[in-house]
Amino acid sequence: MAEKIRQAEIQRVAEDRREAVDDVVAVEEPLEIQVGSASADGAAARSVSITMRTPGHDEELALGFLFTEGIIGSASEVRSVATLGEPDPETGLKNRVRVELEAGVNLNLDKLERHFYTTSSCGVCGKASLDALRNEGCTSLAGVATHYSATMLTQLPGRVRASQAVFNQTGGLHAATVFGSDGEILVVREDVGRHNATDKAIGALFRAGRIPAHDLGLLVSGRASFELVQKCLAAGIPLLAAVGAPSSLAVRTAEDFGMTLVGFLRGGTFNIYAGSERID
Repeated sequence: MAEKIRQAEIQRVAEDRREAVDDVVAVEEPLEIQVGSASADGAAARSVSITMRTPGHDEELALGFLFTEGIIGSASEVRSVATLGEPDPETGLKNRVRVELEAGVNLNLDKLERHFYTTSSCGVCGKASLDALRNEGCTSLAGVATHYSATMLTQLPGRVRASQAVFNQTGGLHAATVFGSDGEILVVREDVGRHNATDKAIGALFRAGRIPAHDLGLLVSGRASFELVQKCLAAGIPLLAAVGAPSSLAVRTAEDFGMTLVGFLRGGTFNIYAGSERID
């Protein structure tokens, strides 16, 4: 099992007192994601991303990342996914995942570069971001008729917190939770990064053949950004709920693509920013 916490010796300060105590911190290590394709130049594996993550469910993270970024479209395109390399001598971790594509699947590296530019949030306006989603083939979820109970939603954060083992020990991780419209919790993934936790959760659905996930919802422990709405849209998830606030572009994207967006889901209350018709 991947190491997710490490011991740390700290100085705890309270008013005029200071004492040495043992504590635990969440592990953060780099992960290189590679893609191998027979159609790529030289048929060699290409490194497409290096992300800082909490070890665990690395293969799901790679699959979820490649799917939600539009690099792969279905599980049938994937020949294999494996963690590679020699274990790090200090941590024992293998920090490389390679996804091999089936013969005949085209790996468009130019598309990859363009897509990263349009989702980088660096000098790109909201209209360009929305146009990029349409150009990638993202379609409206307005016709998805799944409904969710307001009571069920208000109970979710407490139920998820009980299953966040590493967060309860360290207080340092985000969570992404996939749940059914009946409130059943299907997947909980933790990571130092909100996007990584979401990619792990969606990667689990991808592996299980549950995409498009029109009958599910996603709860994230932080705020709701444009990128998280985009990932839900790619997976066909019609509802994104966040413990924190949404961004203006997240709201606009949810409205334009027929998604339901909930924010400030905590303390028994929440705000509906888009798609209120799905909340009973």
